[in-house]
Formats: sequence, structure tokens, C-alpha cells
Amino acid sequence: MSVHDRLDAPADAGLQPERTVLAWGRTLLAVGVVGAGFLRWLPHFGWWVVFLTVLAWLIAAAIHATQRRRYGRHSRGVRHGSLSADPVAVLSTAAAVAGLSLTGIAIVVITRG
Repeated sequence: MSVHDRLDAPADAGLQPERTVLAWGRTLLAVGVVGAGFLRWLPHFGWWVVFLTVLAWLIAAAIHATQRRRYGRHSRGVRHGSLSADPVAVLSTAAAVAGLSLTGIAIVVITRG
């Protein structure tokens, strides 16, 4: 069975699902790197930054966990001409990153306040 015989494989390997997966992969990588970058704050703000790091890595893990489902849905959508946007994924990721940012600000204010 070839890759193109699978139901979730798009007809053309360069279609939107692959670009979408790459974009989510870059988002996953960026959130993970930011989480690791928080560890630089450890000497200045204490162990609170470990909480920020774990939170960032949990967000990255959630993105990774939903990738296969998202790819399959987008591939089927392209095949059947019914591709739709996934605003829930985008909004939940934006909300998680905003929450991460606000938590970082709160930690700075509380520990330096």
C-alpha cells in the first residue's frame, strides 16, 4: 500500500496540511525553547521559573499530542473539498501563551515587589 492509497493522505504532498503541520511544529518548538529560556531567570527569581518552564513544556506537549489528529482531519478535508479552519486550536494556543506571559509577569512582580 502506497502513501497515496491511505485515506488520510492528500493527493499532492505539497498541499496545505503539510504546511500547517510545519507551522504547528515551529510553534511547538518556539514554546519549548521559550520554556527552556525561562531557566535563565532561575538565579534572579527563584524556583518559580521552573513552574513557568513546566507550563511552557506542557503547552508544547499539548500541541504535539493534537498534531496527528489535526493532520488527518486537514488531509481528509483537502481530499473531499471540505477543509475548514481550526479556530479552537489557534485560540486555545493563544490563550495558553497569554496565560504563560501573565504568569511570568506576576512572578516578576511578586518576587521583586
